[in-house]
Amino acid sequence: MAVKAIIPGTALIIIDMQVDFVTGSLAVPGATELLGPINEIIDLPFAYRVASKDFHPPGHISFATTHGKPLFETISIYPPEDLVAQTGGDVRTITEKGLAQTLWPDHCVQGTPGVEIIPGLKVDDTFDIIHKGTHPRVECYSAFKDPWHLLRTELEDNLRHNKVKDVYLVGLAGDYCVKATAIDAAKAGFNTFVVTDGVRSVSPGGEEYEHMKAAGVGIINLIELKERLQVA
Repeated sequence: MAVKAIIPGTALIIIDMQVDFVTGSLAVPGATELLGPINEIIDLPFAYRVASKDFHPPGHISFATTHGKPLFETISIYPPEDLVAQTGGDVRTITEKGLAQTLWPDHCVQGTPGVEIIPGLKVDDTFDIIHKGTHPRVECYSAFKDPWHLLRTELEDNLRHNKVKDVYLVGLAGDYCVKATAIDAAKAGFNTFVVTDGVRSVSPGGEEYEHMKAAGVGIINLIELKERLQVA
């Protein structure tokens, strides 16, 4: 079979295809169906490939066990004062920046099997790996940055270094980390597309796709992706 020519300026971003999100403590409905479609997408001629991983320390702020509260209860979280001060922010406004936080089961804890990319997914050493959610007191759905913009990953710098213009996202979960990453990619000026064949969400209904569309994200399927990449 002929080797497909790499398409300059293109990137594939695989979001959080980790054991805990597929078969583990916080498994997303239908996630086990994604192995085949995402592997097919991986084989397409992207110039740059990157995968994100939730990479939480024990006792992360998103865990119900950290707070001694029931699973899936909602609390308010606030930016850590030390990080606000370090980044030149006004610590006096911290109480104005509260965000609703769903309390999840412990998941994707550093050093545990659940943090690993699922077996059989063709994420190899040609992929860059982005770790997010590494600070114990900061939730981070986006693979670019946390919602208070206190901690940024290397993702945007990597995309620009590789001269990426068009990014294509797949993974988990559509209504959380895929959505947050796609919206941040569009805000950063990348032509951004989410490939629905490679995405599953926690909640049914599909409202997340309307939110992404409103932010300038294109929603496409695998056939449309191949057409864009001019792959038969």
